[in-house]
Amino acid sequence: MDLGLKGKIAVITGGSDGIGRATAILLAREGAKVAICARGEEKLNATAAEIKKFGGEVLAVSADMFKSEDIVRLFDTVIKHWGSVDILVNNAGTSQRGNFLEISDQQWHDDIELKVFGAIRCTRLAIPHMKKRGGGRIINITISSAKQPGAGSMPTSMSRAAGLVLTKSLSKEYAPDNILVNTVCIGKIKSGQHDRRMVRESRSPEKYYNDESKQIPMGRFGEAEEAASAIVFLASSAASYVTGTSINLDGGMSGVL
Repeated sequence: MDLGLKGKIAVITGGSDGIGRATAILLAREGAKVAICARGEEKLNATAAEIKKFGGEVLAVSADMFKSEDIVRLFDTVIKHWGSVDILVNNAGTSQRGNFLEISDQQWHDDIELKVFGAIRCTRLAIPHMKKRGGGRIINITISSAKQPGAGSMPTSMSRAAGLVLTKSLSKEYAPDNILVNTVCIGKIKSGQHDRRMVRESRSPEKYYNDESKQIPMGRFGEAEEAASAIVFLASSAASYVTGTSINLDGGMSGVL
């Protein structure tokens, strides 16, 4: 099936690892030109090298989503290199969770700055180019627990809930411009972030995945490639009448649609 992605220009934040990396690779395999950004240059360059191996077009830009000047530089680089933007995947973010009374002002600030303002700034820079192109796709990566938060789920559940509002509002505002805005609500997905946390805590990643899988109706963690498939669908011509919606990619964990 031709997804209509050949020659499209995609920007993926947090594109060096996990879901962002898998999305960049899949988009490139479908013929899109992909710009990936992350703070760590080593993984960023490794992902870029992997894409180049199979002939994919990739631009790797070291950028920190905490810094507005880095975001401007990212888009300036993409526009100078390829001339426009068709697809934006707002993926950058970490999972920060704790007891409410133990979360500091700085933790609240950092979480909202990275996930909410990072997405706002990228989207603000992408939309004018998409309008000139006659349309575009914006996919915000959020979490299914943003719809149904549990105890100890903040600040992540709150910042990701803001991502849901951003998605719905933008989808209505820019539908006349054929800019389609959707979100993929992630559940428990295997990632380097989980692996590194387990190592820091001197715990076995495999035991963690096995133990936590008991909460998931499908009985397992998802893979980054499974999340990428949903993201690429929303970026493609196959989703040409889909906007303002969410896909729960959580193995059935969420109690709400």
